[in-house]
Amino acid sequence: MIPRIAITIGDFNGVGPEITLKALSRRSLLQHHHFILIGPFDIFQFFRKKFRYPVSLEKVTEVPKKYRRAIPVLDIPTATAGDISIGRLSSTAGLCAGRAIEYAANLCRTNVVDAMVTAPISKEALNAAGFGYPGQTEMLSALSGNQKVVMMLISQTMRVGLVTIHLPLRDVSSTLSIEKIFETTVIVDFTLRHDFSIRTPSIALLALNPHASEEGLIGNEDLTIVKPAVEFLRLQNLKVSGPFPADGFFSQWFPNRYDAVIAMYHDQGLIPLKMTARNSGVNFSAGLQIIRTSPDHGTAFEIAGKNIANPNSMVEAIVMAGHIACRRKLHSSRNRPTIDKSKAYI
Repeated sequence: MIPRIAITIGDFNGVGPEITLKALSRRSLLQHHHFILIGPFDIFQFFRKKFRYPVSLEKVTEVPKKYRRAIPVLDIPTATAGDISIGRLSSTAGLCAGRAIEYAANLCRTNVVDAMVTAPISKEALNAAGFGYPGQTEMLSALSGNQKVVMMLISQTMRVGLVTIHLPLRDVSSTLSIEKIFETTVIVDFTLRHDFSIRTPSIALLALNPHASEEGLIGNEDLTIVKPAVEFLRLQNLKVSGPFPADGFFSQWFPNRYDAVIAMYHDQGLIPLKMTARNSGVNFSAGLQIIRTSPDHGTAFEIAGKNIANPNSMVEAIVMAGHIACRRKLHSSRNRPTIDKSKAYI
């Protein structure tokens, strides 16, 4: 099977078009995948010519049934090269990014393509364009019928799932619940089994507070929320450990110590992952029936338009999307994880 992958343009004032075209300049990717770019043809062509990337592009109005040498670009006429303002915030760029995500998600839902890879967006530009989502993960959950989705960041040595995503730190504690931790971990366990072919995943859960609350001396969330969630997960016969104090846990980390780590909030898990990933991490939306990956970085406005952005994370996102698509085709498994409510948190 050669997976068909849609790649969205992202924020065209950032590094999205650059890292996409750099990645597709690698012959090995073109040999093992079929691609369709989603976004204004004029803008992709602008960056291709500006930096002389060795790829050929072809404007199309629908996904071709037969792929040729040129990479098809599903033209979305929301902007032109004249709208490019490199390194600057623009609602036009936000509109373009949002429309591309919608198109790609629809292609995945209707099985026209097997997976989608999203280039980095500006959340501020996306909101300025009228898309009321804190990020692409939440947007794709809504576009998929509000399916439960877990943001996972994945590198060669670590997989991290997040219980809460794009929240101010002051709101994390009040948002956290036994149910939310339970559902997040069940989805991650299911994903590891079905999308990564790990028969019996081993998962570590991090504590929320320093020193895992010191038996209630530093907050009580770990005693009243995280620890009970771990106990309920074990009743489901999941192989889980914790809650572990995050600082001590990562100080003792070695590659693939656990198949996944569940972090209570964004930076708790993503700082160590990105430090060790070295520009090769991948953002994966676990739990969705569609397959979506993304580079693990943002728009990088400060270096946009200089042709110095590292495409490795985009390359890894493409490869991972292709591998997961092939596994799902092989196993024909897109069922959601089932939960035995009689042993759960209610």
